[in-house]
Amino acid sequence: MQNNIEIMAPVGSYESLSAAIQAGADAVYFGVGNLNMRSRSAANFTLDDLGKICAITREHGIKTYLTVNTIIYNNEIDEMQRLLQEAKRVGVSAIIASDMAVITYARSIGVEVHISTQCNISNIEAVRFFSQFADVMVTARELPLSQVAEITQFIKDNDIRGPKGELVQIEVFAHGALCMSVSGKCYLSLDNYNYSANRGACLQLCRREYLVKDLESDMELVVDNKYIMSPKDLCTIDFLDKIVKAGVRVLKIEGRGRSADYVKTVVECYKEAVGAIADGTYTQDRIAEWKQRLSTVFNRGFWDGYYMGRKMGEWSDRYGSQATENKVFLGLIRNYFTRISVAEAQLQTAETLRPGDEIMVIGETTGVYRATVSELRLDRDPVDEVKQGDRFSFATSSPLRRGDKLYRVDKIVEEF
Repeated sequence: MQNNIEIMAPVGSYESLSAAIQAGADAVYFGVGNLNMRSRSAANFTLDDLGKICAITREHGIKTYLTVNTIIYNNEIDEMQRLLQEAKRVGVSAIIASDMAVITYARSIGVEVHISTQCNISNIEAVRFFSQFADVMVTARELPLSQVAEITQFIKDNDIRGPKGELVQIEVFAHGALCMSVSGKCYLSLDNYNYSANRGACLQLCRREYLVKDLESDMELVVDNKYIMSPKDLCTIDFLDKIVKAGVRVLKIEGRGRSADYVKTVVECYKEAVGAIADGTYTQDRIAEWKQRLSTVFNRGFWDGYYMGRKMGEWSDRYGSQATENKVFLGLIRNYFTRISVAEAQLQTAETLRPGDEIMVIGETTGVYRATVSELRLDRDPVDEVKQGDRFSFATSSPLRRGDKLYRVDKIVEEF
């Protein structure tokens, strides 16, 4: 069985780009400068990075999608047009957009357009309208899967084609953060702090804990001890077969502000799951194993969003990540000896490292390397522990590079 599903990975850094490539992503999406929805929360690339990113992805046969998905003001039109011109020059595969100024200009210069979730596509007439501009569309995050399937069937039955002359493809969010807003349109941050989520500057006030206060008695209550505006993260891996059956062709993983190991783990799991659906090995045992791996990286707990017809969300019961593992920064890789596959590092923090510990190394071209330390050497002699200030060495199964960051991976034990 062939399903031709595209796994689309979030990239907010070169480390994440390398991790996405390692994990087998089919496409990556990223922002440049201020005209994207993660301009504040992710380490965005600059205009000078565009050519380098496209060169790297071409080498690995990966598509590049540039997010230009904020609303655009009059004084930004020239900047937007320069960005799109550069995107065309260096060969960006497509842009992701919601503002008509961006969409129409991109089409006028021959740049492929994908419609962003901010357009809230919820019905067949919206698909028919946007098909004159776009080849790929993200349906609204609030749609149940049955309605997504109706849209994909309508596209086939009515031969709805985009500017490339191919049937319009439907993309959905498969994994990552969700928020209370309708398809990402929220004004809470703007209203409270004058930082607009629709301009890529959300301060995520919804993720905080809130009190209900009686102004007459000064009584304060924490509502149900929940973060009542902070949904759990979306996870679809346990019903991914239904998404594929619904006619979806692009799976978008959220997380341009998250770490490289998050990107690598999530992309690997969904890539494996898509392959398992194709070859008939998509089983409950494998689903359980994928969910366990997904739980090791940043998450706020998991739920299935609105795809399966839920009317109410599931809310986080604590602030921040509920990952089952924690990365502890130790120091930097100082040298790597290719002939003997040995790395030299310096432990810079008030931590320790011992044989048997699990490590992770993250770097711009290294991506994510993970292993269990079998032996540590200090001044060429084996040691049972290294500590702050020590310059030590250890064997690796993959090349590392000077300047890569070294972490110890600790399991997090829940306390009740």
